[in-house]
Amino acid sequence: CSGIAPKGKEEDWVKLIGKIERFEDKQRMENGMRAMYKHFQLAPELGSLLDPTTIQADAFTAGFDQLLPVLKKALENERDSEVMERGVMAAGIAKAGELLSKKYWLQITNVPYLSKGKQDRVMADYCTKNYKEANGDLATVFLDKMLKSNLVEGIACSVIPQNWLFLTTYKKFREKLLKNRTWNFVARLGTKGFQTPMWDFNVMLIAISNSRPNDDQKFTGLDVSEATNAAAKDETLKSTELKIVNQKEQLGNPDGRVVLNEVNHNIELLEKYANSLQGTMPSDRNRLVFCFWELYNINTMYQYMHGSGTGGVHFTGMHQVFKGKLFKRIYKEIGGRYQGQKAWGKHGVAIAIMSELPTFIYTGEIFDGNIHAIVPKTDKIINALYTYCQSSSFRTEIRKIDQKVSVTCATISKVPFDIEHWQKVAAEKYPNGLPKPYSDDPTQWLFHGHPVKAENALQVAVARLLGYRWPAESDEEMELSDEARELIKQINELELPVDEDGIVCIPPVYSELPAAERLRQLLQQAWGDVWNNNVLAELLEQAGSKKTNLEDWLRDEFFSNHCKVFKNRPFIWHIWDGRKDGFSALVNYHQLDKENLKKLIYTYLGDWIRRCEAKLKAGESGADGLLSAALKLKEKLELILEGESPYDIFVRWKKLEEQPIGWDPDLNDGVRLNIRPFVEAGVLRSRFNVKWGIDRGKNPAGSPWGEVRDNDLHLRLEEKRKAKEK
Repeated sequence: CSGIAPKGKEEDWVKLIGKIERFEDKQRMENGMRAMYKHFQLAPELGSLLDPTTIQADAFTAGFDQLLPVLKKALENERDSEVMERGVMAAGIAKAGELLSKKYWLQITNVPYLSKGKQDRVMADYCTKNYKEANGDLATVFLDKMLKSNLVEGIACSVIPQNWLFLTTYKKFREKLLKNRTWNFVARLGTKGFQTPMWDFNVMLIAISNSRPNDDQKFTGLDVSEATNAAAKDETLKSTELKIVNQKEQLGNPDGRVVLNEVNHNIELLEKYANSLQGTMPSDRNRLVFCFWELYNINTMYQYMHGSGTGGVHFTGMHQVFKGKLFKRIYKEIGGRYQGQKAWGKHGVAIAIMSELPTFIYTGEIFDGNIHAIVPKTDKIINALYTYCQSSSFRTEIRKIDQKVSVTCATISKVPFDIEHWQKVAAEKYPNGLPKPYSDDPTQWLFHGHPVKAENALQVAVARLLGYRWPAESDEEMELSDEARELIKQINELELPVDEDGIVCIPPVYSELPAAERLRQLLQQAWGDVWNNNVLAELLEQAGSKKTNLEDWLRDEFFSNHCKVFKNRPFIWHIWDGRKDGFSALVNYHQLDKENLKKLIYTYLGDWIRRCEAKLKAGESGADGLLSAALKLKEKLELILEGESPYDIFVRWKKLEEQPIGWDPDLNDGVRLNIRPFVEAGVLRSRFNVKWGIDRGKNPAGSPWGEVRDNDLHLRLEEKRKAKEK
């Protein structure tokens, strides 16, 4: 086994040589044994990457093939079990060394896959030193090793990830193989190419011979990546069209990418007219990146951050904000890549890196690593650029040279761009220029805030009733279309009803109308003369509800729908006592400070409890159950107010003395952390997808919470108070 390292001392292994009649032979064998012992010390880390041929057999050192028969002979009459065990291991290692040092006509295997970033230091250093061009992944290292250990004209065949055929990282490796080895065939399998359950790799079958190619060398290409499973790929391989391509001509493709389809080399590449840039990738997203609705005020500490979005709309992916100034200050502390600056403040095209490559307009914000920004070198061609990137032709050209699910930034600008053609198409499609920023989606910061035009009208109406306003409504510097500005003006002129304290109870409490009635009044005022029961039915249907009235929707479905729409970071919380006929209230998280939580407990819930007590005293049926549920809710909310573990807020990037005592949330820490006490207490209307486990990455050195980024720690009030006092 090539993965076993010699155990014991070097001298004990040398003694295995035994009695050799001629001294010079014995010395030579002992030197060979020493070399084998040292070479195989790295066997557990490197396995069959070891190359015994680096230890040359000569007049002073025996080779592995010479050590094997001597070891067998030395062990024939050995009776010492310890020596025998060591000898058997030595013989096995010598046999492995013999196999690894031979040259072969054919090697065929599914090589191991492991990117350089996931390798340990021993393996990574070894691959960098011995396989410089191929060291991006263990798979390509093994392919390179197989070719080196082939006889002349010997063939190496492999099941291997296909990303090295087009990624810029492997450019030198591709060029080396295209220039110096004869390619036989490439069969692209794509994803779902394995019968056994495993990680879904984008793989291919490849065969390369260890011989120099001639100028006319051609190889066969097959592509069955569209087949849906291993069995379908197996069948399709037998019938798909064979593509014969010239090996030398592949070097003329952008970055020497291996392309099975014809590439038009007569058209200029997109990189002549535009730059493609990769986005910022902070190593601690949960500390630095939030959805804009998690924050009450987008102040100067934050910057709008463009992220990935769905296709089919011009403006999307605009739901994040970024603690840009904080990131600059602690860059060295938390790491990450702060990049894409050359695109900031400019207009261009954003491409999401997912497989469908959805395209939308980029308006100059910081953007994250899930999209690539394409910025034209002159604004005059932006219409043509956007039109081209929207087209199926763009996706076809991309997939010719890059089959990776998440397309790399380097690929984006390597496609041909017929500028004259796309300028003509753009002039027909956008005669008045590209659309100006506009969205009816309330999860976009440029949403105008008018419920009549909103995609989730009832959610918008509830948020407005509880006092929430969208960034576009107050940010006069935000770039918006005339239509968006007009809608903002209209919604402000309507002066829709709003709750001052951000607490709207679903049952009638404390002399206030029930939530459904207050919401109905807002909707009637917003829709004006066109409001009727049919409009309400359409709004409930738009919300995905089968309910027939606002009362049932608010009580049973609002919160789960809210969590779904706003990406499991709810800013309107539905707090209840567990009974559909009991107490429940909608609360604007942005206004839920300590005083408002007290108001919820002792004013609104207190009024409900007094009513229940009156009903119980009057002997009304079921009053005892209502009162019991309300009192239990009061007890839980008081525990949150006090903030003793496990109803505390924990912020892992803050020191012990900076942790909040009791219910005293900092909105800058985000909904994920601040909502934990309410989830722990079980007072929210429905479950949603939020977890406080371990985040990727490590805490900065010296963190009081250790190296692991664990968000689910609980702290006692006493220790927090002592830390503050100290």
